[in-house]
Amino acid sequence: MPPIPDVSLTQLALIAGLAAFSAVAGGVAGYGTGALMPLILVPLVGAAPVVPIIAISAMFTNSARILAFRHKLEPRRAFVALVAALPTCVLGAWLYTLLSGRGAAIVIGSTLISTVPLRRVLKRRGHRLGQKGFAAAAAGWGILVGGTTGAGVILLSLLMAVGLEGAAVIATDAMVSVVMGVIKITVFGVAGALTPPVLLIGLVIGCVGFPSTFLARLIVERLPVHVHTAMLDAVVLIGGGMMIYGALR
Repeated sequence: MPPIPDVSLTQLALIAGLAAFSAVAGGVAGYGTGALMPLILVPLVGAAPVVPIIAISAMFTNSARILAFRHKLEPRRAFVALVAALPTCVLGAWLYTLLSGRGAAIVIGSTLISTVPLRRVLKRRGHRLGQKGFAAAAAGWGILVGGTTGAGVILLSLLMAVGLEGAAVIATDAMVSVVMGVIKITVFGVAGALTPPVLLIGLVIGCVGFPSTFLARLIVERLPVHVHTAMLDAVVLIGGGMMIYGALR
């Protein structure tokens, strides 16, 4: 990994400010922290250390989401997702080295966008993703999260497809993401990517993001479920569109 340039106190303050904003946005939408932080991190520290930095900070923000929305947590759904996704996450890291990143992003983005109208149609007809279907889809997500970035939004779509709404989606997604994050950080540590500057910036973002998540809870508690669900749908659509845009750019 290339050396990280010196980061001044002013730059750390800028990072902390965006971390607070992204933690609130991510706490409401369930996704977004990992999409916003690279906008400021890449110009300051380069692209190489961004993923381990976000992996460290995400442990704080996701832990805060679990605490903030613990009364809505669906442990059974989280357990099924983890059992299905953990083995395939390891497999995905190898498989995606053989595929075209552009082609994979287009396929993933298109699939994400299609899940929103499909889920709404199935819901109107009384259909939901069953237990076996959810486990199979989570296994597929494990491959994607193991070998790509930005795949976290897929889990939101899957949880909504099994009937979870509002804060239950946020809490359950956070529980799964914490466990997956432990695996990623372990890999980064073995690979020697967790250098002191990476740890420092990751801890700054995480420490700022942790309390900001509880502000997000206050917002979520005041949102009608149908409004929050519409916001989550918008996040899925935007995330899918960004994947396709990035691939075609």
